[in-house]
Amino acid sequence: MAISNGSYKNEKITNGGAGTGLGSPVWKRWVRFRSTDGKIYGGEPVDSEIDVGLAIANKEEILVKTVEGSSALNHTAQFNGEQKPITELLSPISQSEAGAIRCIGLNYKEHAAEMKLALPSTPTIFLKADTSLASAAAPITLPSNVSEAEADYEVELAIIIGKLCKNVDVCEAGGYILGYAVANDVTARQHQERTSQWSYAKGMDGFCPLGPCIVSKESIPNPADLNLRTSLNGKMMQNGYADDMIFSIPEIVSHLSQGHTLRPGTVIITGTPCGIGVSQSPPRFLQPGDELRVSITHGLGTQVCEIVRD
Repeated sequence: MAISNGSYKNEKITNGGAGTGLGSPVWKRWVRFRSTDGKIYGGEPVDSEIDVGLAIANKEEILVKTVEGSSALNHTAQFNGEQKPITELLSPISQSEAGAIRCIGLNYKEHAAEMKLALPSTPTIFLKADTSLASAAAPITLPSNVSEAEADYEVELAIIIGKLCKNVDVCEAGGYILGYAVANDVTARQHQERTSQWSYAKGMDGFCPLGPCIVSKESIPNPADLNLRTSLNGKMMQNGYADDMIFSIPEIVSHLSQGHTLRPGTVIITGTPCGIGVSQSPPRFLQPGDELRVSITHGLGTQVCEIVRD
């Protein structure tokens, strides 16, 4: 599969070639949560306009139209006629469903420029452990082996794979996508600098908050229009658009599938815009007590996470 440095990025993603389409889920925005009875449910917020992450931060009640079961990967699940309140927001995909998280490094032109790095000719791939997956509303815990001068944020667009995917062409890649979510590729920079392998620095427990929801692929025909933002204690740190990606979403999915099986539930995070903490002057790293907000437009919503120390 030839990589073309984003030549597909302004094209709308379709269901791809014959036989690749997933069919549309009954929901347009998926949340997974624990309710007042302690059980785990999944479904769609009753209020189609609500930013689930902000509402939770503001302690507002969020009612959800539930479906049969609690997995977004059950594409035929129908609404069961019940509504449940969220008492605890969970990651929209569970750790066991996601498995190892696939990650693309250095995938925004302006981010490459701020890091003074040449544009890559092929995607840079690394993995984050499944145990790094966390709720968009939970605190981000800095472990004892992470210093006060290294924890960094990276708002990223996440792709959720909905169908077994292997050796797919770029033109067919959209047919394997279930939807999109907000991710934060939390990174321990000093650990990252000590080795050429990034999985340790980026894969610590809780270092990949995901959600608050998944927005269905059908609701976002052109992901290049998405605006990604990060604010730290109310100050805007990142503000970029997905059309600055070097490798487009179809190219990323196709590339990752060559010789690799992407199971349903696979989470792919696609790189961060410019404005990360290490690039600030002086650098600005996450500290206990900080409030970090990362968000993406078009209904994907906002993560609101306090920074705490283990």
